[in-house]
Amino acid sequence: MIKAKTQSFVALFYFLIAASLGILLRLFPTTNVNANYKFIVHTHSHVALLGWVYIGLTTLIFYLFIKEEAKKKYSKLFLSTQVTILGMLVSFPITGYALFSIIFSTLFIICSYWFYAFFRKNNNFNKGSFAYKFINTSLIFMIISSVGPWALGIIMNTLGSTSHWYKNAIYFYLHFQYNGWFIFCLLGLFFHFLEKNNRVISSKKISTFFRLMIASCIFTLALSFLWINPPITIYILAILGSVIQIFSLLFFYSIIKEQKTFLKDKISRFFFKLIHLIFVLFCLKIIMQTITAIPYFATLSYQIKDFVIGYLHLVFLGVISLSILFFLHQNKLISIPKKWILIYLTGFILSEVFIFYKGFCNWQQLSIINNYYVILVLVSALLPIGVLGIFISNLKTIYSTPKELV
Repeated sequence: MIKAKTQSFVALFYFLIAASLGILLRLFPTTNVNANYKFIVHTHSHVALLGWVYIGLTTLIFYLFIKEEAKKKYSKLFLSTQVTILGMLVSFPITGYALFSIIFSTLFIICSYWFYAFFRKNNNFNKGSFAYKFINTSLIFMIISSVGPWALGIIMNTLGSTSHWYKNAIYFYLHFQYNGWFIFCLLGLFFHFLEKNNRVISSKKISTFFRLMIASCIFTLALSFLWINPPITIYILAILGSVIQIFSLLFFYSIIKEQKTFLKDKISRFFFKLIHLIFVLFCLKIIMQTITAIPYFATLSYQIKDFVIGYLHLVFLGVISLSILFFLHQNKLISIPKKWILIYLTGFILSEVFIFYKGFCNWQQLSIINNYYVILVLVSALLPIGVLGIFISNLKTIYSTPKELV
């Protein structure tokens, strides 16, 4: 059986590669890089989403929710998934979207279906728990998101890669990955943490929150299509989804507020501050999404790529990655030394500031500071340095019980 600690270490390895590829992309405007920029972008995004996040979340699901007697059967699925990810890691930088990378991407999707079937058959959940409802829904959204990649092949062969439908298929995939699979899974892990500690949550309140989150995830898909100036119906759906999302945030805040004292006592001071930061970033995510329901800002976000990159990194590096690190640490699957996560956070915050700064300058037609791209490389380099520090600190502890470092 492949231990959950080993799986966590593999996920961290992919995070390190994705972060390193991010620095390579930052180097393109500053020096002559002997690589295809577009190919590296594809590699970076696939390793980040399908390597780090997917393996991180499925490892937590495996560790917490799969019956002990079924865990031995998981090795074949885990190893098959690694073949597909490593295949993408090798093929994308060389060929971009071509035969082998498409084959490995397709096989990965099949492995993700296999994982859901394995989860449904072998989970140890109380089916009435809200943790189960969120986790199960997250995996359903993961499957729904795969409609996007399947549609890409048809669109490329019929309408071509310059068609609006091509980009919309990608946005469909990203929406249900980010707002469905990732967010719902993290919420499920959070509610499991509360349920495991016998915390009382208003059934009515959490039921309403769950339904609002599903509705907001479905309706805010329309936000991804506003860049093509769609029919008024799409705008109405986008606004409706944004409003529902604001209400869902208010319900979530109410739930967290009731659990604040418990969380403060249960979690170390440093990690309590970390989850407080994650919640603030989650609020920013929703605010930014809501703003794009306004047609002017929807067009602006499409025209100025820095705003989109800044938003995606805010959600990926902030809300999602920090949450995964927290849950892996909380379940003693990895240890996170305070100094390395602080270096990571410094790189994350500074890089976000500089990315949005450049977007603002483009918007207002202002000149950016001298050596902007060099500075961006330097501050962004703190991200892989932080991940490397966490990675190395777990080398010695990966096959033994890690010490609490914070």
